[in-house]
Formats: sequence, structure tokens, C-alpha cells
Amino acid sequence: MTKVPTARLDKLLANLGYASRRELQLLAKNGRIRLDGAPLARADERIAVTPDLERRMVVDGEPLDPLPGFALMVHKPLGVTCSHKEAGPLVYDLLPARWRRRDPAISTVGRLDKETSGLLLMTDDGALLHRIISPNRHVPKVYRAHLARPMTGDEAALFAAGTLMLDGEDKPLKPAQLAVVGEREALLTVHEGRYHQVRRMFAATGNHVEALHREAVGSLSLPPDLESGAIRRLSADDIAAIFAA
Repeated sequence: MTKVPTARLDKLLANLGYASRRELQLLAKNGRIRLDGAPLARADERIAVTPDLERRMVVDGEPLDPLPGFALMVHKPLGVTCSHKEAGPLVYDLLPARWRRRDPAISTVGRLDKETSGLLLMTDDGALLHRIISPNRHVPKVYRAHLARPMTGDEAALFAAGTLMLDGEDKPLKPAQLAVVGEREALLTVHEGRYHQVRRMFAATGNHVEALHREAVGSLSLPPDLESGAIRRLSADDIAAIFAA
């Protein structure tokens, strides 16, 4: 029989970013934390942490935030940085303020540079994060590139050969797949995540990427109805799709 994990109410909610433990004592005392409709008057009470807790618990009239171990997709806008420290807009600013105080923290799964838009994954699940970015998993990532000049026609064979060396590196890239959309537009599927990889690959052909957008990770695609700057929680099926390609 599987043992159900438990946690102190104040510790659970503090780690979800709601408030300090002292503040949570007042919330509980004032009847603002409810489980199955009944107030939880003691913040030090231990409760069972089950998957259905999110729909059973209400804090200040709102359903409980996601429990630890969840993942998000973000439609990352241009000009936003995947960092906690750099100046200017940060991808973490797109999250609800309370989520930015969570422990374990929500982190990006890899990065998209400031001038790249599209599908970005975030999670507080370290095991899932490392599973996605592990080079042993070969999770493909699909980018749509708009180029400064027409392609020559040799790019697909070069990228697929597995022999392309980027400047400053001593190991060739893994084979990548190029699908030509137009004379200056292409979809490129890569299976690793080197620094500015897509931009450097096209630079190696004498071209320049003017705009770059990530459309998919594995078989998980950015939904057309997810607007720039919006976030959406991933379902179990979504997470499975990441590894299904």
C-alpha cells in the first residue's frame, strides 16, 4: 500500500509562495483556508498531500495553486530574457507574482535567447527538467528561421551530414533536418542545444538569421491560440508528447 505524503499546512502554503508562516497562521485563524468546504483553523495542522488537493483546498476564495511537480508552456515574446539577473524584461515576470516565490523554484527548461520567440518550457520538477535537456534523450526541437538571403540549396545536406563544425568547437553537430518553406524561410529540427546553435548553423553557410521562432519540443507544439506572453499548464499527455517524437 502506497503511503500518502503529508505536510504541515503552513509549510506547504509558504513553499507555494502564499505568505510567511506567521501570515498563514492569521489566514487560518480567520477561516480563509478551507478544505472540502470546512475551515482549517490551525496552520500547523498536517494534511495529506494528494493530487486532488488542488480542487479540494481553497485559499482566500481561490483554488489552491498547482502542487510541486508541475510544468508550463510559455509563448516567449521577443525581447524577453531567460534569466533572473539581466536588465530588462525577464521570462519570470510572465509568471504570477506568487509563483515567483515558490520553493522549489520554477525554472526554464533550457533557454531561448532574447531575440528568439516561441515555445519555452518551465517546471519546478528537477528530474523532468534534466530528462528533457539530457543529450541522451535526443529530444528534437523545431525552429522556424527567416533568413537575410535566399538559401543556396546545399543547406539540407550539410546539416544532415553530422559533420558540420561550428566556430570555436571541436565536436561536430549531430545531424539536423531542414525543411525549406520559402527561399528565405525554413524549418530546422535539431537534437541538441548548443549556444545559439541555429543562428550559428546558418552563419556557417554564409547566411544570417533575421527572425527565429521555436515551434515545437518533441511532439509538443506551441498551440496557435496561446498568445505571445501567455502561459499554460502542461497535462500528462503534453509531457508525454515531449518524449514521443
